[in-house]
Amino acid sequence: MGTEGAGLAVREFPVQGLDCADCAQLLEKAVCKIKGVAGAQADFIKSSLRVEYAPEQVQPGEIIQAIEGAGYGVLAEASTMTFVVEGMDCADEEKLIRKGLGDLAGIEEMDFFVVSGTLRVRYKPALVDTGAIIRAIGRAGFTAKVQRLELAVPSWKGRRQIILLGLCGLLAGLGFGLSEAGFGHYIVDSIYVLAIIIGGFSTARKALAAARNLTPDMNLLMTVAVIGAAAIDQWTEAVAVVFLFSLANILESYSLERTRRAIRSLLELSPQEATVKREEIETIVPVEEVRLGEMIVIYPSAKIPLDGEVLEGSSTVNQAPITGESMPVKKGPKDTVFAGSINQRGSLAVRVTHLAGDTTLARIIHMVEEAQAQKAPSQGFVERFARYYTPAVIAAAALVMAIPPLLLGQPFNPWFYRSLVLLVISCPCALVISTPVAIVSGLAGAARSGIIIKGGVHLENAGAIRVIAFDKTGTLTRGEPVVTQVVPLSGRTAGEVLGIAAAVESRSEHHLAQAILNRAEQEGVGFAKQVEEFEAIPGKGVRARLNGETFYVGSHQLFADLELCREDLCVRAEALENESQTVVVVGSSQGPMGLIVIEDALRPEAPEAVNRLRRAGIKKLVMLTGDNPGAARAVADRLGLDSYFAGLMPADKVGVIRGLLEEGNRVAMVGDGVNDAPALATATLGIAMGAAGSDAAIEAADIALMSDDLNKLPVAIRLSRQARRIIKTNIVLAIAAKAIFLALGAVGLATLWMAVFADMGVSLIVILNGLRLYRAAR
Repeated sequence: MGTEGAGLAVREFPVQGLDCADCAQLLEKAVCKIKGVAGAQADFIKSSLRVEYAPEQVQPGEIIQAIEGAGYGVLAEASTMTFVVEGMDCADEEKLIRKGLGDLAGIEEMDFFVVSGTLRVRYKPALVDTGAIIRAIGRAGFTAKVQRLELAVPSWKGRRQIILLGLCGLLAGLGFGLSEAGFGHYIVDSIYVLAIIIGGFSTARKALAAARNLTPDMNLLMTVAVIGAAAIDQWTEAVAVVFLFSLANILESYSLERTRRAIRSLLELSPQEATVKREEIETIVPVEEVRLGEMIVIYPSAKIPLDGEVLEGSSTVNQAPITGESMPVKKGPKDTVFAGSINQRGSLAVRVTHLAGDTTLARIIHMVEEAQAQKAPSQGFVERFARYYTPAVIAAAALVMAIPPLLLGQPFNPWFYRSLVLLVISCPCALVISTPVAIVSGLAGAARSGIIIKGGVHLENAGAIRVIAFDKTGTLTRGEPVVTQVVPLSGRTAGEVLGIAAAVESRSEHHLAQAILNRAEQEGVGFAKQVEEFEAIPGKGVRARLNGETFYVGSHQLFADLELCREDLCVRAEALENESQTVVVVGSSQGPMGLIVIEDALRPEAPEAVNRLRRAGIKKLVMLTGDNPGAARAVADRLGLDSYFAGLMPADKVGVIRGLLEEGNRVAMVGDGVNDAPALATATLGIAMGAAGSDAAIEAADIALMSDDLNKLPVAIRLSRQARRIIKTNIVLAIAAKAIFLALGAVGLATLWMAVFADMGVSLIVILNGLRLYRAAR
């Protein structure tokens, strides 16, 4: 795949066999030597190499040759790319472009969508890149650009390696058996040589490339160890090293592929086709061809292909792939649905609101991919350690080989063998891979649970949080006022009070009016439609005439001003307001007729989430709000929070966060990601609630909880702490194994095959340990 900028093209090559940091460094150096290559960045987690190059100086084929010369393969698997073609309006123009692209090697399939002016091409990245495709379209007289970049992530291709490993093992076993049976060493050694060639050819190729680039990696060290062992007639050791190293490489590749599948599984959530209704005819088309505003039809049990708004129908939708919600959500007209979620029972007609490359799922995938590039603090430590460790151990191996024979008169072969053991132990593969595998698994697992973590640094920081500050409205509470109680007075019924209030408020645009109307609808209370002389009284309420009589709906202060409020009524209203409730008085010119109590209710899961955070070791929970102190105190008391800060503007919230930080705390701020953006940015960790469908919330936070479920917060904290434990365990295990075998090797108690196990075996262990995080978030 590739894109082009000013004078430079950028292309990503899928590389086979790129499984460690040393391999990545070697490959980068090899490719950067080519004239015309401006830069190369290898990613062993994705098993790819990103190259910036000048097309007029170097072609992709030359880069591929350099990759293969370094001992790696470039996968020729097909990738799919969609292009927007300006001016393609009819079938004749389609034929012209098809003929122009037909001359390019590597083009497998072309699908033209004249209605949307797009072209989907299936091609082999190893033979042709998107730049060449765009230029070929240009030669046909059209202008094209990439509509959506789809990464072609290679799958694990190990059949050839497994066959060679099997042959190596059979020959090694045959040689050992013949040796035990008393056959001559010439026959046995010849079989061992053949086994070493078959099993170690791939390693030797990479070793040669490493030597040419003066970059000692595991392949070079293993090759030197095998040649050295053979030179001192340790053929059994040599063939054992080759077999074990090849086996470990295959297992490591498979384990890393499981990590890569964790990321690719996100791509599989959204279907590639949609059923579009055009001119009353339903047509199945690729999602890239669907235009904004078009109507798509989603049948029962089908995945939703694009974000949109429900126009017709009702159903329940499983949004777990996007938001992590465990229970299906009811959907009806005007509700939002997300690509990748699953429709369950009814059929839905949905108006498309986001194109394929801009859905919530697409943004999640993009963020997870970007997050992989951000190095966690522990990863920086590991890389600094490895930078000095390997040269130091190689130097020690040279001293072990030279000093005893030259200065102490010791026999050469035993000390040479010990130096070979140290060479094998000097590679820090297990240490270097210990952190990124855990980080990627954690990020992907969290994303599948509706928790978007924007990088390893935030994954680690969440585990160190000791203080959490919550915004109140929309975070601890629903953010939607609801009527909780209707209190009739003066002989009226609750239905009469609610009906009069609904009739008067039907003309109002105030958010409390909607709460009253919703309650009337829920209870089936009818109300008069003929409202006359409606008037809003700023800051106090509204007035209107119904059937010739004047009614008032508003605060108790409004009725006090009208001299219609009794003292006991005012005391009762003030007491309710101090409990985080809003009191609306309903009455006429004759006096109050009833009270309507409205509350921004707590989220039902809030108490449980607070308790789980306490159990997770959070020391202090505080609330920040712009509400009055009485309302803030009531919410804080009900949830058992440690403290609250009321009457705050956005800038005041920043000041509170800074004060908590100055006390030496690591502070997380939880808010809606929009109004709380300054406080989110100031805190050690910014966490946005209910980010699904909200670009602003996703952008503002370090961690975005896609649903409005507060219980996702302790899940994120727990995942982070487990990630920190696993990373520390991996690092300690890798360093301890190196230290132990370095000591054993120095005193002659370690063998070459033991050294191979010490490195490659521990590498497998840390990879599998890191993969636990993928399931930990679910």
